[in-house]
Amino acid sequence: MRVLLIKTSSMGDVIHTLPALTDARAAIPDLQVDWVVEDSFADLARRHPAVHTVFPCALRRWRKHPIKARRSGEWAAFKSAVQATSYDAVIDAQGLLKSAFITRLSRGPKFGLDKYSAREGLSARVLDHPLPVARGQHAIKRVRQLFSQALGYTLPDAAPDYGLPREHVPTPLSESAELVFCHGTTWPTKHYPEAFWRQLLELASGDGHRVHLPWGNDEEKARAERLAAGLERVCVLPKMGLDALTDKLLSWDAFIAVDTGLAHLAAAAGLPGVALYGPTDPMLTGVQGLRASSLAADFPCAPCVQEKCTYRGELGKGVEPPCFSTLKPHFVWQRLRELSI
Repeated sequence: MRVLLIKTSSMGDVIHTLPALTDARAAIPDLQVDWVVEDSFADLARRHPAVHTVFPCALRRWRKHPIKARRSGEWAAFKSAVQATSYDAVIDAQGLLKSAFITRLSRGPKFGLDKYSAREGLSARVLDHPLPVARGQHAIKRVRQLFSQALGYTLPDAAPDYGLPREHVPTPLSESAELVFCHGTTWPTKHYPEAFWRQLLELASGDGHRVHLPWGNDEEKARAERLAAGLERVCVLPKMGLDALTDKLLSWDAFIAVDTGLAHLAAAAGLPGVALYGPTDPMLTGVQGLRASSLAADFPCAPCVQEKCTYRGELGKGVEPPCFSTLKPHFVWQRLRELSI
């Protein structure tokens, strides 16, 4: 059975799709999935055993420079590749106008979220089979439900399986272990305070662990260097691509992260760990893994789902953003130790 999957970005969205592929392959052993995904996530998509071919795209860049995309031949080559096969099913697992645009180009019966279920309801107009998937559920659960309806199998009750093979068994934190602290994220309100990160690093180093700090841009690199200053057992990683970082995650022992794509990747890689949620809602996008847990701020206005903090009360005074004052470093560290036994 040949299926074309449209799920281009972001990193978290791509990772949230992997368990649905595992479900589908278990139900349909001869399943082969071709995946349209942003080129920066192509290596991650290729890792799943159900994926036969990846069609890397650069929608963000192409939309910004459409004439250049046409003249270079990139768009024509991509369109030709997508249309080369007539599929048994095409699944738009994104529910956006940009994914609908690609879905419309493809050959085969088209499945996806109906206008009441999709983030952008107009995306359902290109579908042959719009499907209802209730909102208010975790993103992983929604994609698993969509696949089971589109491909006609019973949704399994098992925990999400991301299909990423892991040979290394995580070392418990009662022994010296290799940890990763994912400190970089997008919204200012999702950043855990630097002073709290520093306390966590001191706790981890004091217990004999080595901590790795990844970064993706100059601002994150500078933060990592400030956090690591003077701590011998804290390592600022060199700049590395997502593929190399995934290999590292599959060999490390535990993680602490803010709400970022790397938190979901660490959970998918089988690491015990905690992800810290202030303004965002872990009920919808929290990490899910065998020993991964989401810690939500216990604060009057959390989750506010706002990029800019507007709280003006006295609670959490001196902490920015103040909602993280309820997730103190000693509490976070203790929770990680409990998960890593």
